[in-house]
Amino acid sequence: MNKTSAKEWLRKAYHDLSSAEILYKANHFTDCIGVDLHYAIEKIFKTFLAHDNQKIPKTHNLLELNEWVLQIDIQEIFILHVANRYHIEESYHQYDRPLPSREEIKEVLDFTSALFEKACKILEIEKKDVMR
Repeated sequence: MNKTSAKEWLRKAYHDLSSAEILYKANHFTDCIGVDLHYAIEKIFKTFLAHDNQKIPKTHNLLELNEWVLQIDIQEIFILHVANRYHIEESYHQYDRPLPSREEIKEVLDFTSALFEKACKILEIEKKDVMR
């Protein structure tokens, strides 16, 4: 068990999540928010691997990471599909592509916030220790 490493990964995930929350409240561009949310989810998943002293895979694929880590509820898999698109589709320019809707972003934001809470609870990490 490596709680120190897990806290570092979770702290970085919180930074991305916090950024997404601030940008959402500011009615900022949803493509930017989506990228922050993708990275927050990715880092939350990698937190579990770090906690167990496992090698951190060099992948951004949330569906792969989910298989190695939590294997979340089947209903939430759809949200991972959506968030997975944010890394590639929103990080790289494509002419005339519409931005994700605020409703879609809100759903992924709520999911990511709940996932962060779940990770803290499962790994017995105090939120105050990573929310800085």
